[in-house]
Amino acid sequence: MSLMLLARALPEPVKDLIKTTRNNTGLALVRLFSSSGFLSSVYYCLISREFDREHRAVLLGRLHFAQRMLGKGENDAFLRRNVHRLEKGLIMRPRRSTFAEDYIGPTVRCYADATRAGVVNGQQRWANDVLTDYFSAVGSTPRIDSAKRAFTSTENPDETNRCVPYPHSQLPDCPVSYDELMVLFRRRRSVRWYQDKPVSNELIEQAVSAAALAPSACNRQPFRFYVSNGKEKAAEVAKCAGGTAGFHDNLPCVIAVVGDLGCYPEARDRHVVYIDGSLAAMQLMLALESLGLSSCSINWPDVEERERQLAKILGLAYQERTVMLLAVGYADPTGGIPYSDKKTEKDLIIYN
Repeated sequence: MSLMLLARALPEPVKDLIKTTRNNTGLALVRLFSSSGFLSSVYYCLISREFDREHRAVLLGRLHFAQRMLGKGENDAFLRRNVHRLEKGLIMRPRRSTFAEDYIGPTVRCYADATRAGVVNGQQRWANDVLTDYFSAVGSTPRIDSAKRAFTSTENPDETNRCVPYPHSQLPDCPVSYDELMVLFRRRRSVRWYQDKPVSNELIEQAVSAAALAPSACNRQPFRFYVSNGKEKAAEVAKCAGGTAGFHDNLPCVIAVVGDLGCYPEARDRHVVYIDGSLAAMQLMLALESLGLSSCSINWPDVEERERQLAKILGLAYQERTVMLLAVGYADPTGGIPYSDKKTEKDLIIYN
């Protein structure tokens, strides 16, 4: 008789006793090992291996970043971060006469490498314009002068539609009132039942264009959206997550929000892929709602078997971490939606 069959054959009081003993023992171990950082590390090294993937993904991400730094092509994350830092220096009050000396040289080299590699995109244009304004604004030091000479040999002057910091007064007026915005927020509900109607890639691209405007730490935008459009593909991906049993075959489209730990040289920033990915995902869901498409955010569990399954389907590198899945489609008008009572501002605000 297998252990599974034996366990099922046990009387309910015995099952309850075994479960209670196991839970109490686990809690006692947690109480003991949570008493210090060292013991916590021992716990997740010897007793629980639940963080193994995260640990290795962080290290591989750091390695991937270092390899990109040694290469001669485009290093998207490094250049985006440092150009954003230059922008912040340019808008400071008061602006310092010299700043960014410790990273301006590597920033120009990164820009120049991408230019020589033939990279032509919005990021290069933005970097070119900000570097131009930076060198026009700062004073002279040996390191700044050296970087300026290197930049001058590769810059692409273009005075039309420059991508540089601008005053707040140039932003368009907001045409949306608070009440109108609240209507959109109330319409955006977690929808699990959809019409048998295809979702066009054009609408998804339109929504992603809006999601790309979400805030991102140092403007790295360390995420991508893996779109599985079509019921068969969507179901295959949705089955990898927990909590989709009973409705995954109904989903016309699923989007995996995936963060890349290879955008960071230090472990201290490992959490940013989840923050930035979630900010973009929320903006994406609101954009989808405005285009007539409903959505449902699906929790992604850190379970090794499921991680491998999804990585194989989507072709993810080990340092790429799934933030969440999103179901997308045209809502079935007769489909039920959970009421999901929300906390009030009095529950959520703590003034200090």
